Amino acid sequence: MDPSRNAGGVAGTLPIPRLFVWPYGGREVYLCGSFTRWSEFLRMSSVEGCPTVFQAVHSLSPGYHEYKFCIDGEWRHDEHQPHVAGENGVVNTVFVATNPNEMPIPTPQVASGSSMDVDNEAIRRMLTDGTLTGALPRMSDAYVQTSRQRISAFLSMHTAYELLPESGKVIAVDVDLPVKHAFHILHEQGISIAPLWDLCQGHFVGVLSPLDFILILRELKNHGSNLTEEELETHTISSWKEGKLYLNRQRNGHGTTFSRRFIHARPFDNLKDIATKILQNEISTVPVIHSKSEDGSFPQLLYLASLSGILNCICRYFRHCSSSLPILQLPICAVPVGTWVPKIGESNRRPLAMLRPSASLTSALNLLVQAQISSIPIVDDNDSLLDIYCRSDITALAKDRAYTRLNFDEMTIHQALQLGQDSYHSYDLRSQRCQMCLRSDSLHKVMERLANPGVRRLVVVEAGSKRVEGIVSLSDIFKFFLG
Repeated sequence: MDPSRNAGGVAGTLPIPRLFVWPYGGREVYLCGSFTRWSEFLRMSSVEGCPTVFQAVHSLSPGYHEYKFCIDGEWRHDEHQPHVAGENGVVNTVFVATNPNEMPIPTPQVASGSSMDVDNEAIRRMLTDGTLTGALPRMSDAYVQTSRQRISAFLSMHTAYELLPESGKVIAVDVDLPVKHAFHILHEQGISIAPLWDLCQGHFVGVLSPLDFILILRELKNHGSNLTEEELETHTISSWKEGKLYLNRQRNGHGTTFSRRFIHARPFDNLKDIATKILQNEISTVPVIHSKSEDGSFPQLLYLASLSGILNCICRYFRHCSSSLPILQLPICAVPVGTWVPKIGESNRRPLAMLRPSASLTSALNLLVQAQISSIPIVDDNDSLLDIYCRSDITALAKDRAYTRLNFDEMTIHQALQLGQDSYHSYDLRSQRCQMCLRSDSLHKVMERLANPGVRRLVVVEAGSKRVEGIVSLSDIFKFFLG
């Protein structure tokens, strides 16, 4: 049988890469379809380590397409994917949207309940039945580069002004405020970061974050330090900034300190530049400041731009045209993002840091600083997820000056988490702390979850046991797409 039915695309539009997967084995597997005029056979390559799974990437013009697979000389279709019975037998179908707002158009012959995402469902089934255990599909450099170019182009065409919410509040802290009061404000307001305002200069000069509090508390508990609780009560943020401690400073790899300039953005900076600025400076948010004068005087703080807000824009744009980014349908374990335990993912060589609830608070604080991470999964003896300890949890110690009464070496992480439970004013806010996903979840699903306000990372767990397999953060997603 030689299918010859033609299906048209849209003339004058750029082709969009599409990933095709045949997961049912064979010696020689080819792809053929209306996009090759049913005359050219595209050889599919087997996934390394999994010889029964074949894949190929081919660029399609927007529109309706039909295709089949040629397995060892025999025409076959994937009955688990959308298919239609026509004059040339049964063929698979795919619709590629012309623009992000155009939804796929189903045809009466398409099997009900079938997914239009060829690659996602095929690979998801393989993960479920264990076919891909220990073997992950590998993407070509060209395939990854195409995805990055589309994300980069989108971010370059949109500005920070488009992230401005219709309503909300932004809290700034005066640099003449005592450090103790400043962190008490962060705790009471349920926020982790606040821009610093210098009234004398008439400018925003920095940002106060939980990392600053961690470094100050470590200095406070350092036996060789001259810092006292009384100084913490009276010293202002400005005095800390100008002193020998770490406020508005960071350590480099050699243990010395260097000053960090104030990082901010303007309303009409494009989103790619803002995301790059956040990644390069290893910060979580960027204050967006507007000034009507050329010298920057009388600045207005509009809001805090974050990676989650930018990711939300990406998800909204590509939500209805995932075919233009086929990589979004791959399972998260098949994409080089995140930090994983050995033999599950090889996205980077940094080990996944985990701690038991009985570990000391000192060990947690040291790990947050030394490993340059923002959170630590807390697990039981079977490495099953119990909770997560984040940098922002440290602000709970500002309540009632708890930091002055606690011995960090003796206090356990479990006790510290119990102390901070009343910091969460609602169940919804509490539940955002420990968001989970499965390694079979698609990259698009993970991105949608990370785009929610307050969610900065997802812990990848094994279904049922909740054994920790990895962790994927906002910065991981953007580092992958922006290279």
